[in-house]
Amino acid sequence: MKKEKYVCIHGHFYQPPRENAWLESVESQDSAAPFHDWNERINFECYAPNTAARLMDNEQQIINIINNYSRISFNFGPTLLSWMEKADPATYQAIINADKESRLLLGGRGSAMAQAYGHLILPLANRRDKETQVIWGIRDFEYRFGRKPEGMWLAETAADTETLEVLAENDIKFTVLAPRQGKAIRKLGAEVWENIPSDSIDPRRAYLCKLPSGKSINLFFYHGGVAQDVAFKGLLNDGINFANSLSGSFENIETPQLIHVATDGESYGHHHRYGEMALASCLDHLDKNTDIQVTNYSAFLAKYPPQWEAQIHENSSWSCVHGIERWRSNCGCNTGGRPDWNQNWRGPLRDTLNWLRDKLIPIYETQTASLLKDPWAARNDYVQVVLQRGNEEVLQQFFKAHASKNLSESEEILLLRLMEMQRQAMQMFTSCGWFFDEISGLETDQILQYANRAIHYAEQVAGIQLHEEFLSHLEKAPSNFYENGASSYRKNVIPARVDLARVGMHYAASSLFEEYPEKLEIFNYEMTSEEFQRFEGGNQKIAFGRTTVRSKVTLSEKPFSFAVLYLGQQNIIGHISVDMPKADFDAMGEKLLPAFNQTDLGAVVGVMQDYFGSDRFTYWHLFNDEKRKILGEISERSLHATETVFREIYNDNYQLMTGIQLSNIPVPETYLSAVKFILNHDLSDMFFNGNTINIRTLKRLIREFKKWGVKFTNKSSLRLTISERVYHELQLVLQEKEKALERLRVLNQAMECLKEIEIELNTWKSQNLYFSASRQMKRMHYSVIWWAEWTKLGKHLGVKALEW
Repeated sequence: MKKEKYVCIHGHFYQPPRENAWLESVESQDSAAPFHDWNERINFECYAPNTAARLMDNEQQIINIINNYSRISFNFGPTLLSWMEKADPATYQAIINADKESRLLLGGRGSAMAQAYGHLILPLANRRDKETQVIWGIRDFEYRFGRKPEGMWLAETAADTETLEVLAENDIKFTVLAPRQGKAIRKLGAEVWENIPSDSIDPRRAYLCKLPSGKSINLFFYHGGVAQDVAFKGLLNDGINFANSLSGSFENIETPQLIHVATDGESYGHHHRYGEMALASCLDHLDKNTDIQVTNYSAFLAKYPPQWEAQIHENSSWSCVHGIERWRSNCGCNTGGRPDWNQNWRGPLRDTLNWLRDKLIPIYETQTASLLKDPWAARNDYVQVVLQRGNEEVLQQFFKAHASKNLSESEEILLLRLMEMQRQAMQMFTSCGWFFDEISGLETDQILQYANRAIHYAEQVAGIQLHEEFLSHLEKAPSNFYENGASSYRKNVIPARVDLARVGMHYAASSLFEEYPEKLEIFNYEMTSEEFQRFEGGNQKIAFGRTTVRSKVTLSEKPFSFAVLYLGQQNIIGHISVDMPKADFDAMGEKLLPAFNQTDLGAVVGVMQDYFGSDRFTYWHLFNDEKRKILGEISERSLHATETVFREIYNDNYQLMTGIQLSNIPVPETYLSAVKFILNHDLSDMFFNGNTINIRTLKRLIREFKKWGVKFTNKSSLRLTISERVYHELQLVLQEKEKALERLRVLNQAMECLKEIEIELNTWKSQNLYFSASRQMKRMHYSVIWWAEWTKLGKHLGVKALEW
């Protein structure tokens, strides 16, 4: 029987951009610990698990693993995929492959949708920015998925007629909107429009939206009730309930119906733990329902073109009941938790950035007049350079296609700075900057970094100073925490600013500790040393050299001379100069080394000041991640000494502590501190440093934790460490031959021991590997004993093993 009932689940996967606007890299975020940053954490909890989601039997054993992305409709923010492409290429590739798989399942209609590039609220953007954002989103999609997109996701589903026109002009066939965005409907061919109450549009069909230009676009209005239940009412607690909620939304009619929901993709694993498993279970349950077919928007549209037209409410969205006011006024929409706060800052912030954007436009047009054939066509095409940073061929193709003449090296640098000024000017409108409750929040600081970067480029390319006037505008934005938006900006945004001189300082300090500092990459900068020398004496080090720092973004470069002295701990004294003559540098070097070898550090400092002057930099001038890296290297030596002291206390007083405990007398906290440090250190060390897992030692450590009643110092970090080691051991089991059985036995014994520790391991990577390996094994290649151990490991991991 032909299926006339269809289900589509759409996931909007997106993270606010987190890269430092100057370094083009995500710096460490303590709130995401034990992960480096929130991208990494949410990837681990959501994006990666959805590439391998588990299906469980009644005994909670894994019976299948599926790539959810191949069965749902989805879009990923381009900036998120750009991060993932480098940070987790396996997950990135699994997402790309999922679209290919969906095309095989659904007659060539892929499930991936494009997204307007930078998550701007497009109804609030000018026409040119709308066009560029849509074009960049399309180009990014084509680069990654190897095909043209049919659908495009709009940030916050925010729409107006002009935005839909831009989509249609660029051959986008459809977009997805919230039910409240539907204004009126009529049957194709009918004359009279039927106005519909808010949230009452029938979501079970596609609609045609005819536009003033004569073009048209298809619209899907998702099922608001089910989407709300997924996001806020615990529907992801049970995948079968999720499936029943979808299937129960059909009407008893003969016409084709599509029940579809659109939700934040992070619901499936991050906002709701194990949400990816609920999604997999839901899809599996729907597949078993012979009356329903799981599909995507493109496939449904190909089968069932719209029979109805729709009009939309102008300036409407899915996360603001007031339209798009959340991104320009104190409309009352907020994240909650601070009823005494207001969002009166949103309007002045929008006005400030609109002012800056409009100031930058004539600078861009004037400065590119002698360089480009069409500056706005060039901006639309610049995304190809952004996508393939460092690809000289792509860069030269861009110059060839858009330059009005052969460009000199200095003109190429000027043009790249102008293009980057425009890129930053668009990024400063990223929607997240207005979504939350306070102007000094991380997301608003982020977009103001982009504004600061754009202002800096304007000064570089045209000598035009915009910063003070920008601050005067920003002062009009009130803050719930600071005097005003400008005060927050001065404290939280300006310190993040980086120039080539600061990169040089950073390189100078890093050169003390890097193994091969003569050629070094630091974030989006390259350092090449013409001359470099480093000497050590005890805990002290000195380095000096002549180096060129080059931006990989704009190709601009700056040579500098430096000298840096390390005095131990975090004490660093350094100097840098961008105009020191070579003769002076050589003369300084001849004096520095003898002074250092004579252990006269005062004389060393004096020599550096003689040639560089009194301005100097210290450890505090370094970038955050490098501060942590250097501190880690320094503190590792100190912690080794600390460990020695604590171990002496632990060993020398063990019998005394036992006697105190047996006498029902509280063990002194000083002793327990030593016990806690040593037990946590030894347990973590066993799994982290690649040491052999000694089962006898592991059992002893577990007994000691129980005996003394001490707790784990960092349970989340320990959980991650042990989980990663289990995965590594399983890899070795599958790679080795002679030692595989013994390693498998030890791994099983370790898993048995770990049950006694109140730490819930995250073994999804090990489960994936075990599951796929089990289905590729030929049993005749393994002994009965080996297979018994392998089956036992499956039980520990919660994966149903194949029968012998």
